[in-house]
Amino acid sequence: MQEANKIREKLIEEFTKNYLEKLFYHCLKKTGSNIEAEDLTQDIALQVFTALNKGALPESFPAWVWQIAHNRYSVWAKEKRKRTNAVTFCDIMNYEIEDESKSILDGMIDSEQLSLLRRELSFIKSAYRDIVVAYYIENKSIREIATSLSLSVNAVEQRLHRTRILLKEGMNMERKFGKRSYNPEEIVYTNVCTAPGELGQPWTLVDPKLNQNIFLACYDNPMTVEALAIEIGVALPYTEDTVNHLTKETLLIKKGEKYQTCFPIISREAQRKIHIYYEETIPRLIALITESIDRLMLQYNEAGLCYYGPYQSYEDAKWMLLPHFYKSLYAICKSSPKIKLGNTQRKNGGVWDIIAFEKCDFIPDTVGFHSQSNGFAHYRFQHGGIQDQTPANLSHDETYELAFMVKNKNTNNADVAKKLVSYGYACRKETNFHPCIAVISQATNEAFLDFCKKEDLSPTFLKQGKRQKELQYTIFETLDQINFTVRSILFEDMPHNIRNNKRLVDALLESVCTTSHMLGYLVKHALESGWLKYDDRTSPAIGAYLSIT
Repeated sequence: MQEANKIREKLIEEFTKNYLEKLFYHCLKKTGSNIEAEDLTQDIALQVFTALNKGALPESFPAWVWQIAHNRYSVWAKEKRKRTNAVTFCDIMNYEIEDESKSILDGMIDSEQLSLLRRELSFIKSAYRDIVVAYYIENKSIREIATSLSLSVNAVEQRLHRTRILLKEGMNMERKFGKRSYNPEEIVYTNVCTAPGELGQPWTLVDPKLNQNIFLACYDNPMTVEALAIEIGVALPYTEDTVNHLTKETLLIKKGEKYQTCFPIISREAQRKIHIYYEETIPRLIALITESIDRLMLQYNEAGLCYYGPYQSYEDAKWMLLPHFYKSLYAICKSSPKIKLGNTQRKNGGVWDIIAFEKCDFIPDTVGFHSQSNGFAHYRFQHGGIQDQTPANLSHDETYELAFMVKNKNTNNADVAKKLVSYGYACRKETNFHPCIAVISQATNEAFLDFCKKEDLSPTFLKQGKRQKELQYTIFETLDQINFTVRSILFEDMPHNIRNNKRLVDALLESVCTTSHMLGYLVKHALESGWLKYDDRTSPAIGAYLSIT
């Protein structure tokens, strides 16, 4: 379905760029009138968009477009001939009495204002629009409409009368579409996903640009669906359908006749304030954390152990150790919230939450985190396109094979092992395969704790331990300051419907301070300090690790 949607979006973009102008001049040549050519071009475009949105995927797009153009011109030409013929007295006598009320807009429909009528129809609610389309476009009688919609004749007449007034007012009005109708914005989002939905939620809900601009328009600004349609420049039938879908999927909330976004979208201004603060604070924090990691690794070495396993160099392992130790320290800091996002039950079996950010050009490359099966996880770095060098996810068989290599010093499935080699997660040495990623072993950590209990520890080891405590104390003080400052900035930035939800505010702070954006700042400053290094020799599997119990 996602592939079909992408193809459809490309066809719509191609049609808009390459066909609209050609169609207009074709219609101008056929009609001899600028206004009629515009109307006919709009009619053809509507037919193309409607067919594509209903699932049409033509084999030959050019031939398909020009066939629609030919068909619509034939219909237009017939209607043009009919309008130029005089209506006889006998024709008038054949009209039903109840249809005499259509005279209010008859002149408009048969005139140059047809395009205005079409425009206004696109902003009329479906309950009224269906009646008007059936009456004026499909030429159905009021009695037929009442029967098909299970309404009384009187109800149809009242709605038709009300709609005529709205249409007439709208056609005399200058419509001003919102900025997002011609300059759509983008949001960058972090999904905290325990389990995706059956239809690919949350990605399928937040990726489309139309949805993103609906979320932005309705954020801290409840809007009716009619106002939203004008703001984003999309006809009401499509806006209604999208808004109803997003409401069912719990990303919009309806209050009365208005809709509001119900997940946090951090503004550019708030991000700029956090950015300035981070640029001042993170270099000090990085110096503390990296010194702490270095000293701890030396203590493991003195105990005859390696915290990150025997399969990676320390330089490569640092890419995993930095975010891993930061998140561990943040979790035990007293001021850090203990509530996490990612536990909200959603439709279609999903368990996930969303945090979004207005797109900024000053945010450093982010760091994603993909937790998968069999103890495998991967910090994924945007820096230098590192994340594009390995698959986004590994299969259950592939993660099982990595764990099997570690535990059994051998391979279980040679074909799967070869795939892992091609990805950069494993290497082959003679007849055996072994992983090329960090391995965190519970047994190794327990052995280290036992070593720390010895009475004859060296002065160097004890000195390292004392310095570790000093470093951790200062790290926790720094994290307390970060939590206080970032929470204040976020709180000021939030609309009341989110600000009043303390649980959500706490979870948001925890997520903002531990997920992709914060980790991106840590990596940026670790690279600038020289503690992290990246060149052509760096393994593509940096950031990946196995946890072995």
